[in-house]
Amino acid sequence: MKSKLKLHGFNNLTKTLSFNIYDICYAETPQDQQAYVEYINREYDAERLTQILTDVVDIIGANILNIARQDYDPQGASVTILISEQPVTPTDSQIEESPGPLPKETILAHLDKSHITVHTYPEIHPVDGIATFRVDIDVSTCGVISPLKALNYLIHQFDSDIVTVDYRVRGFTRDVEGKKHFIDHEINSVQNYLSEDTRSAYQMMDVNVYQENMFHTKMLLKNFELDNYLFGDATSNLSAQQRDQVTERVKHEMLEIFYARNMQG
Repeated sequence: MKSKLKLHGFNNLTKTLSFNIYDICYAETPQDQQAYVEYINREYDAERLTQILTDVVDIIGANILNIARQDYDPQGASVTILISEQPVTPTDSQIEESPGPLPKETILAHLDKSHITVHTYPEIHPVDGIATFRVDIDVSTCGVISPLKALNYLIHQFDSDIVTVDYRVRGFTRDVEGKKHFIDHEINSVQNYLSEDTRSAYQMMDVNVYQENMFHTKMLLKNFELDNYLFGDATSNLSAQQRDQVTERVKHEMLEIFYARNMQG
């Protein structure tokens, strides 16, 4: 087993994992388009997002200090959780039941400047009927805890057609001899931390800047079955020609997001 690095004080490295997750579908009529937005607002409201982020806290081995959450009108939601590597009092269960700010005297942990945030952005193109649901997630930690542990869980909590992942290690920490360490673990790609089933399900592309400890991975779902991208009753009656047209529209949308540029239709 590799020996632990003896540090001078606290590990000050900041590790940030950022996601843009996209779910694409097609809704034929204005009624179905509105129903899609309402479905997303129900399925991924602030309460559901809070549960997902609470699971992330457990996965990475952190502790909750504070929860703030908000649903928006007409659409979307946000959740922010302030976390600590060290245990806190009162107990975690008490904190989850009362997600407001904790009084200063109840916090015994070193404040690690760590947080998890999520924002949702459902939107529909009224002419083409393309619905794009975007989820932005940031998991930022200091100390020993690593956001990479939550990588696969977060991807599988959403219908992730396209995923853009950025991982960055910032700052430095010192060992007992005064030497600076700008990263405390080995990594050459975010893909190293993806499960085998995730790697096989997605086409992936890396853009990494090793000297800056910056790692960027784009993911595009390989398997395309049109019925998985149709929303609403009207789409069940599409003709063969319409299905071909919708297939082209949906794939075009996915490729533009994956390559982050406009492409000729």
